[in-house]
Amino acid sequence: MRRAERGGWRGWREAAEEALYGPSGFYRGPVGPAGHFRTSVHASPLFAGAVARLLCRVDAALGRPESLAFVDMAAGRGELVTGVLAALPADVASRAQGYAVERADRPAGLDRRITWLPEPPEGVTGLLFANEWLDNVPVDVAEAGPDGVPRLVLVRGDGTERLGEAVTGADAEWLRRWWWPGVRTGRAPGAGARPVRAPSREAPVPPGARSGPGVPPTPAEGARAEIGLPRDLAWAAAVSTLGRGLAVAVDYAHSAAGRPPFGTLTGFREGRETRPVPDGSCDITAHVALDACVLPGGRLVTQRAALRALGVSGERPPLALASSDPAAYVRALAGAGAAAELTAPGGLGDFRWLLQPVGLPDASKDAPAEADARLRDALIRDALLVDVPDHEEQ
Repeated sequence: MRRAERGGWRGWREAAEEALYGPSGFYRGPVGPAGHFRTSVHASPLFAGAVARLLCRVDAALGRPESLAFVDMAAGRGELVTGVLAALPADVASRAQGYAVERADRPAGLDRRITWLPEPPEGVTGLLFANEWLDNVPVDVAEAGPDGVPRLVLVRGDGTERLGEAVTGADAEWLRRWWWPGVRTGRAPGAGARPVRAPSREAPVPPGARSGPGVPPTPAEGARAEIGLPRDLAWAAAVSTLGRGLAVAVDYAHSAAGRPPFGTLTGFREGRETRPVPDGSCDITAHVALDACVLPGGRLVTQRAALRALGVSGERPPLALASSDPAAYVRALAGAGAAAELTAPGGLGDFRWLLQPVGLPDASKDAPAEADARLRDALIRDALLVDVPDHEEQ
């Protein structure tokens, strides 16, 4: 983490870390995330029910262990873990242990079966689930200067920005691999900090807009990127705490083939998108380069595909039910509407699920890599991805 410069200038990662999680940070407030934005968890109890079914499938794939963990990363006020435990059948619930991982204090009245922790527990067996956690792992922002060199975007507490030093080291390597392939990252002679000019958003910026014969490609001036390395490391650390089972990250994401040319950094307050200001008054978030987080054996699918595989469908109930059982028809119609929201194209259905099998049984000593791969694929298939068409996995 870079140290603050004179005048209160800091990189976005440091500024957002304090604004979100500091003593007076956004996530320390009494309202909780649900008071400011609506996730799939808050949209419908169907989501928690689907995750509970996923936990049951993981349980079966692991041979029904004596103790089965559900780890809810960035648990908010414990809404998801509470809903999952409530939706489990009795034989699974009797072996299940819920863990809520959250920096904020434990809310009053939370189910006593739920263990409240600042970090995920080590070595448990079961399902680690991170719904919209990674988008709130703070990252630095880079912007290409007039010379095409990516520079750190510095910010003050009032949201004013300027460009700072050139991005170097591991951050530059991440940009070169995951956002701007082959980008030049060295410091330009005589280059210093300057005020940020708002870039035009009329057209995408080709990564190689300033390239030529024998010249490494550079992004056009004003192009932005969020440096996702801290998220990659945070996800890998969370996955490493799971002894056996499945780790799942769910977030609004983009892939290498379609990175947003000006980044996605934004704020949310009281249900509305707002200018990101790192003063603790709003959520500060950015979409996730989830493809960069994938560890060996991991797989990406859309939320639409994942939830459909878990039995969440937006299909309307048959009209005949309205005549035979009007009350059941109304309930089914309401459920179909909620399911449609969770799986809607252009909305929550376009979220990505990263599925990461962990700690599977040892493979044969003759061909461990091939056998491990088959076991990982089998766990994903058995736990979730039954009859998911290939085009839904992109």
